Amino acid sequence: MQSWKNFSANLPALPAMPAVDVANVSKNFRNTVQATRERLGNVSADAITELPVEYKQLEARVDALKDVHQKLLKITKVHETESYDYPSDLAESVQDVGAQAASAWASFANKNLKNTNLPIPIPSPAARAPPAPKTLPHAISRASKTGATELGADDKLGLALGIYGAAMEKVGDARLAQDQLIAERFVTPWQATLSTSIGLAMKARANVKTARLELDSARAALKTAAPAKQEQARLHVEEAEDKLVQNTETAIGLMKAVLENPEPLQNLSSLVKAQLIFFSTAAETLSGIQTEIDDAATAAEAEYRQSRGA
Repeated sequence: MQSWKNFSANLPALPAMPAVDVANVSKNFRNTVQATRERLGNVSADAITELPVEYKQLEARVDALKDVHQKLLKITKVHETESYDYPSDLAESVQDVGAQAASAWASFANKNLKNTNLPIPIPSPAARAPPAPKTLPHAISRASKTGATELGADDKLGLALGIYGAAMEKVGDARLAQDQLIAERFVTPWQATLSTSIGLAMKARANVKTARLELDSARAALKTAAPAKQEQARLHVEEAEDKLVQNTETAIGLMKAVLENPEPLQNLSSLVKAQLIFFSTAAETLSGIQTEIDDAATAAEAEYRQSRGA
């Protein structure tokens, strides 16, 4: 017996158990039971507290707004990834392309683009070429420039490819600028609205649902309470009613604030402006070379027909 006492005395003291809020656990359990009974159809419609019409209308509008934010955000987030339109099966090393093409293209451009508005690169043998952007216009530009250097400046198609390649590089740069604007002025604030103001409204609605379940559960308990517990059960109903009213008013206020917020419309305006700048730049750039390439194509066809005696 003495040895057992000594053993017990040497045992480390057990940590104190955290206090359990029995009332809260009981309330959550009753709410779960109430929700389950409603879901299974074991509660009559008149036993379920009807929320205000205004509240339900606001719920539907906020749900629609949330859905719009989620769908547009899922699509426009591609602007945060440079290569969203890049050919997936294009196996090229960006560094290798830049190193191999830079010198030849600089020489070609200096000879053939002097009288155009297109950018002419300055040869810099000592400088290492920066990573080439992975966009579809830039990929087309690099392929066109490579074709121009392979065919040579004396070749009509080679000359046209050089002009086209320089133009597509400008289009690609405009696309990157568009992506940056969209990411900063649409995607980021759009995400913020979804996670903050809409998120707060959704949380407030969850509080309303919990308060409504508490009230209906308390009313059900009042109906079956023993005479000695009737007063306590009635007080629980009154407390639940006050809580539901307060939570509903809070949720209505937050939902109205979300729906009246002008920022999403401002964000959409920024999206449209960024796209307009890009498409305008692309159209202007391609329009600037279209006549020259069309004339070259017409002249080449005429020479071809003449050589064939047509």
